Amino acid sequence: MKKIRILRRKEVESVTGLCRSSIYAKVEKGIFPKPIKLGTRSVGWIESEINEWLENRIAATRGVVSNETY
Repeated sequence: MKKIRILRRKEVESVTGLCRSSIYAKVEKGIFPKPIKLGTRSVGWIESEINEWLENRIAATRGVVSNETY
């Protein structure tokens, strides 16, 4: 079974360089991975989805277009 790592918001901010409001604005627009519910008042993001989003951003800024959703 593949190990899944969950990132909390502060980690997502650190990895992406985005602030809280930018993360949630991009989630609302459908251009950033949606968080998963961990508890009644906590969410997290799947690390592999965040990494994929980052890879796609890098490819987009270097002129390579990806077929991925994010």
